[in-house]
Amino acid sequence: MFLLYEYDIFWAFLIISSVIPIFAFVISGVLAPISKRPEKLSSYESGIEPMGDAWLQFRICYYMFALVFVVFDVETVFLYPWAMSFDVLGVSVFIEALIFVLILIVGSIYAWRKGALEWS
Repeated sequence: MFLLYEYDIFWAFLIISSVIPIFAFVISGVLAPISKRPEKLSSYESGIEPMGDAWLQFRICYYMFALVFVVFDVETVFLYPWAMSFDVLGVSVFIEALIFVLILIVGSIYAWRKGALEWS
């Protein structure tokens, strides 16, 4: 028989973690002043009057470097727990982690050869 009372802490946590953000949004909506003046609707440029259009196109190099950073940051997140329990897991997990790192290295070499990481 499935007993729901075993999950009381889970349901309490779920309800509380749902109510707190909703409560914060409601309170900020009630207390925040509503003003739609032209100053409020314009883009902020450090106190200087905005000149031209607010839409700028950034070079793709910035996005590529950010993407490479995220890939290697996620790699670190996956490899850190593996490194902490390396002595328990054994050789098979070492080979799997080595394959994971090799795939990332091959991907970065491919991006480098294609010129995706160059600023020119």
